[in-house]
Amino acid sequence: MTRSGHEIGAGLDPARAARPVAQGERIHVVGAAGAGASAAALLAHGVGAAVTACDSGGPTPYVRALAHERIPIEWSHDPAHIGAGDRASVDRVAVTKALTSVDPDHPELMAARRLGVPLESWQQVVADAAATTGQRLVAVTGTHGKSTSSGWLVHLLAHAGRDPSAFVGALLPAALTSGVASTARLGDGDEFIVEADEYAGNFDPYHPRIAVLLNAEWDHPDVFADAAAVHDAFAAWIDAAANAATAEDGSGLVVVANVGDAGVRAVLERVRGEHVRVVSAALADEAAAVPDGTEVIGTLADGILRLDGVGDAPVWVRMPLDGRHNAANAVCVAAAAFELGVPGDQIGAGLASFGGVGRRMELMGEPRGVTVLDDYGHHPTAIAATLDAVQGRYPGRPVWAVYEPLTYHRTAAMLDEFAVVLARADHAVIADIWAGRDPDTTITSADALARAVSAKAVEAATAPGSVERTADHLAERVRPGDVVLVMGGGRSYVIAERLIALLSDASAAGR
Repeated sequence: MTRSGHEIGAGLDPARAARPVAQGERIHVVGAAGAGASAAALLAHGVGAAVTACDSGGPTPYVRALAHERIPIEWSHDPAHIGAGDRASVDRVAVTKALTSVDPDHPELMAARRLGVPLESWQQVVADAAATTGQRLVAVTGTHGKSTSSGWLVHLLAHAGRDPSAFVGALLPAALTSGVASTARLGDGDEFIVEADEYAGNFDPYHPRIAVLLNAEWDHPDVFADAAAVHDAFAAWIDAAANAATAEDGSGLVVVANVGDAGVRAVLERVRGEHVRVVSAALADEAAAVPDGTEVIGTLADGILRLDGVGDAPVWVRMPLDGRHNAANAVCVAAAAFELGVPGDQIGAGLASFGGVGRRMELMGEPRGVTVLDDYGHHPTAIAATLDAVQGRYPGRPVWAVYEPLTYHRTAAMLDEFAVVLARADHAVIADIWAGRDPDTTITSADALARAVSAKAVEAATAPGSVERTADHLAERVRPGDVVLVMGGGRSYVIAERLIALLSDASAAGR
């Protein structure tokens, strides 16, 4: 059963046109240990707000940057964070829809309503921070690859001396931020890069001047009944952004579109705005012909990407990231950078020198000869692309696909697709499902997915339990030469961290 964005964001004020953050404005961020909410806190603080934060889930890698900026965070929820008696202590509250979808009557939200404090999504705060800097908003969207591509564009622009601001849904390296890896960056350049997520209208507060559309596929089955509903949502957002830009100064919207993706082509067919200019980009190979009229074309061979259309001569890039999907991302990033006025040689240098973002095929360590990778993959298509890249990087080595499913509704709706993909690994291990924004946790289970994988795999999959128990299970079974690919969007990173610690301790004890 699907729910509307209004139902999932119950109690939140509707998205509005961005406005500058007032100096000293008191903003309280609920759920600030998440990737996006932590960025909202950092950006609001950076443009002059007085920010407080809370999260009952405990510390995550995203909050180290908040500590670095001395943003106070409480590890509990309390209506007193909003105010006492009839007096509010904050001017507005930013919250994630992961909370409103399961607990619209959360005590802090109830306190805000009682005191008349505006309740907004954290995306609205990010949009307001961009309005405060006055930088040109560039939004990177799509079903897959948003974090890698937005981080890549931030790196490329910074490498070219453009000094952008940004929100990226994965940790940017410390060299790009304030000395601590974070999901936010404040710069003095002309651009503000933002990762724009289609879930339940999350991208509605963003009215970019340039949008990068990477791909469009069915996901979020709690919101979208089918692929057509996904395509409709992207098209409606593009039209709204074009209308907003046109109303403001007549400029309209530029869409850098990966026309090699069938879903993107379906979205473009639905776009009705007269003030949308499409810059078409595509990765050409033997399996897919380049549509006529494509302006930026990438050709990948032996790890070298040739780019045509970003200058007077071809640009050659030795790909720093594995996988055809990343080459397709690179073509779109190059097209966006060229649209922003970056010369072709600087585009090539910026693409080639990118080291990736956090939790995207990130090498965590190699204790006792076991390679441990951490990745955010949580959709069958993304998992398939990541497995292909890993098996290409480590040919002939046994690969463990270790997956913490992200949400019950996605796992139930795509159970067979997940099973087919995970069965391609030599070993598959399924951790307990991360509920996230799910109100119903009875519709499937990690055991059900493990059974489905086992029916398709040479070796039976296992479901040991929590992320901690999953790491313990792996530590007893992996052998030197194995490659462990940990995937998921909840606490799956704990599996990688704990496995490395266990293997390292065992190695030390054996000396």
